[in-house]
Amino acid sequence: MVDVYVDEKFVGGVDNAKEFVKAVKEERRKNKLPQSINVVYDPDFNEVIINTITGRARRPLIIVDNGVPRLAEEHIKKLQSREINWDWLVREGIIEYLDAAEEEDAYVALNDKYLTKEHTHLEISPVTILGLITSLVPYANFGQSSRLNRGSKTQKQSLGLYASNFLLRIDTDVSLLHYPQKPIVKSFMHDVLNYEKHPSGHNITIAVMSCDGYNMEDAIILNKGSVERGLARSSYYRPYVVEELRYQGGLVDEIGVPDKDVKGYKSEDDYKFLEDDGIVYPEAKLKENDVVIGKTSPPRFLGELEEFSIAANMRRESSLTVKQGEHGTVDFIAVTENEEGNKLIQVRLRDLRIPEIGDKFASRHGQKGVIGRIVPQADMPFTASGITPDLIFSPHSLPSRMTISHLIEIIGGKVGSLAGRHIDGSTFSAESEADLRKTLLEMGFRENGTERMYNGITGEEFSANIFVGNMYYMKLKHMVANKLHARASGRIQLLTRQPIEGRSKGGGLRLGEMEKDCFVAHGASLLLKERFDSDKTVVYVCEGCGMLAVYDTMKGKAYCTKCGANIEVSPVELSYAFKLLLDELKAIGIYPKMQLKSKY
Repeated sequence: MVDVYVDEKFVGGVDNAKEFVKAVKEERRKNKLPQSINVVYDPDFNEVIINTITGRARRPLIIVDNGVPRLAEEHIKKLQSREINWDWLVREGIIEYLDAAEEEDAYVALNDKYLTKEHTHLEISPVTILGLITSLVPYANFGQSSRLNRGSKTQKQSLGLYASNFLLRIDTDVSLLHYPQKPIVKSFMHDVLNYEKHPSGHNITIAVMSCDGYNMEDAIILNKGSVERGLARSSYYRPYVVEELRYQGGLVDEIGVPDKDVKGYKSEDDYKFLEDDGIVYPEAKLKENDVVIGKTSPPRFLGELEEFSIAANMRRESSLTVKQGEHGTVDFIAVTENEEGNKLIQVRLRDLRIPEIGDKFASRHGQKGVIGRIVPQADMPFTASGITPDLIFSPHSLPSRMTISHLIEIIGGKVGSLAGRHIDGSTFSAESEADLRKTLLEMGFRENGTERMYNGITGEEFSANIFVGNMYYMKLKHMVANKLHARASGRIQLLTRQPIEGRSKGGGLRLGEMEKDCFVAHGASLLLKERFDSDKTVVYVCEGCGMLAVYDTMKGKAYCTKCGANIEVSPVELSYAFKLLLDELKAIGIYPKMQLKSKY
């Protein structure tokens, strides 16, 4: 007997597992069993597994009998004339849905020319092995699989028109590309997705060459002239939200310009952008630490004894200010109520983002990189016909990644822009490279996409032919303005007395083991000492028992609580985290004895 499990529950056994599985599949295809059922026989564990639960990824395949697919030419004609539809094909047992488990038991052909009598299923189209976003990558069958995954990821991170009603929305952290363009080289999925209504990139001229070392290690070089004409310009939106909270005892927050007698009052200059209602006016240009919404709150702790004192009734300043390192223009203000009926104020700040060194760009083939340099147009290399590239891409990024699709798109974009038409780059059915080369030759260019180029600074002709063409490039949401982080002294943790963590909280940058090794290798010992001084503290150590002593500030002398005042006590400089360790060892009954030795 072979055990049968339905949704991981044991329900019984069958004598002939293979016959049973075959019978279940036949009944499902005849519509006598629900289409959501999937069944598989696992010979390793000698059990039949039936799945009906939700949450399984299932995909449609054409059923094949003895090497002949059930979907015939007549069905395709009827589909085109709308006599039948998809549901009819599923109902009639021509197409069925398989989950990951049942697919283990299936032998699927990529297309009909590979069909043999052993095959059980046929792919509807080879493109269905790709996901929704991955199928937007042109010439994807000429690229490596890991790069396709990365190309899919970078498209999700690209800036474009994310929603047509963006002016009425308050989203957490969004950017909007100012002049998005529809791609010259596109796949059929662009039309299916209606991509032209919400594009997210630019068609730019790209040259594949090294340039003074500023585009090594995946970096890219941009043309300053292109940037000044609006290439990859975007707006960054950030919301600031405040609500009037209610506290126990009928106390409430008050939104308005704080009075001067409020505890923690800033200076008049900080409140200069606020109107009478305590809210900033539209189109005000704010910088970091400027007040966006003025607010006062009741005192934090209300004791019984302080009921009649002045201090207890003093309100405190709790205005919302622009975050550290941010600035922008007030774009939109909404005054409303939340679900509890409290007053809610939302202010949206807008910041114009012009590409700068460190901003991240990517092609659709997973070739991502940051700007290494923005070169004035006069210094950019130019072709014999006077074309200056918008972007210079490093040729060293191509051999190891094997993204041939990246190179083909450059030729495709060149043909499309010269011929004034869109190029079909759909996976497995794209316009062939041979056709693109032929068209390029007919237009008077070299068929391999290379051109003679001249040095923009010296005017000399480069000895090598440079690969030049057009490509769809995307600006990604990872901008250096949102990631820039530096600090000197600032807030520290109470427990360890080390700087707090996190850019948003004004924390420090941790120097790890590997960074320490780099400093050691460079011989930067003073810098290393400075970085490891963040929780420096002086403690007094008893030379008799090796335990921590105490320092009496009133008498101005140190003594050991165990050995008394007659034993020598020495001040020692160490990390506060080590002092914490000593305390924890003492707490679990371990005697941490320190033996002091003179430095000199």
